[in-house]
Amino acid sequence: MVRADRVDRVALCGRTKTGRAAGGQDLITEPDDVTEAMPVTSTTASAPGFAHLLGNPWLRFAARRLGRLLVSVWVLVTGAFLMIHLIPGDPVRAALGNTAPVELVEARREALGLNDPLWQQYADYLRHLVGGDFGTSMLSGLPVSEVIGDRLPATAELAVLAFALAVLASIPLGLAMAVLTRGGRRKPVELAFTSGSVLLAVVPEFLVAVGLVYVFSVELGWAPVAMRQGPSSYVLPVLALAVGPASILARIVRVETLAVLQAEYIRTARAKRLPDRRVYLRHALPNALTATITVGGLLLGGMVAGTVLAENVFAWPGLGSTIVGSILAKDYPVVQGVVLVYGLGVLLVNLVVDVALALLDPRSTIRES
Repeated sequence: MVRADRVDRVALCGRTKTGRAAGGQDLITEPDDVTEAMPVTSTTASAPGFAHLLGNPWLRFAARRLGRLLVSVWVLVTGAFLMIHLIPGDPVRAALGNTAPVELVEARREALGLNDPLWQQYADYLRHLVGGDFGTSMLSGLPVSEVIGDRLPATAELAVLAFALAVLASIPLGLAMAVLTRGGRRKPVELAFTSGSVLLAVVPEFLVAVGLVYVFSVELGWAPVAMRQGPSSYVLPVLALAVGPASILARIVRVETLAVLQAEYIRTARAKRLPDRRVYLRHALPNALTATITVGGLLLGGMVAGTVLAENVFAWPGLGSTIVGSILAKDYPVVQGVVLVYGLGVLLVNLVVDVALALLDPRSTIRES
């Protein structure tokens, strides 16, 4: 009797042997090399899945950005370490003064590990950083991590509030200017906006801060001159930090919105007689924010560093005033720690901006390259 499954397997082989049973019935037998036609199980079966995993654009993006972040952190840490060694002369003698006893200078050098070989100092520095130890202040004797922990919240508050104000003010302003001046309309309004935004963008934060203090504190008495004294004391420092970035972002929003308003899908939306508010807010604005997010992230990183000047104008108890005081007092461990915090803040802001762009624009080269 002929078995159907065997017939199918033989037919796939293409080579069969026939015989004759005792009753004269043809019998199809299995070929000798049927095992050659059987599928071969290989340990490389999982290779396509691994290749698909490597081909995932999100994984490539994450690996690339993580690699860049690690290299940038290493450069930052190495630069902070070399800072104390690039100072001419003896940094401990410079910090303690020329009248300090030799025994005190040598004891402080030994405590800081400056008498060890350079490679050993670098290894110890990395080991301490991994453990969260930024060193000890030369002047106060307090751990640098404690000094930073006390001052960091004040600086973060200024930077976050100023950035939020800049974004909330620039996006409506830029969108309104684009709508008002599209197609070459209202030339005087466009000239006033572009001139004013350029002027505000190039004025340094400390000059804006001094002007705000003179007008609103000295002349009008509406806000405290300095120090962190309740909610009213935040107004002038936040304004001083937000004015320049807001003007830059408003110009970018206007330029990007003008370009978007010329797109075909905007003409289609107008042809469908959609309300203007829906055309501008739902169709035009989201597509105009990609460049704004990129520049906004860069401005936020610069705003964190810009708090140094604003904090010194307003005597704000943050990292900005701390690093300036530490530089003047030659308290180099504190300077190293604050530089690391500022640098890590900028790197993290750039990482967040890249991720946000990849999420908002899947066609972005950040994700596909």
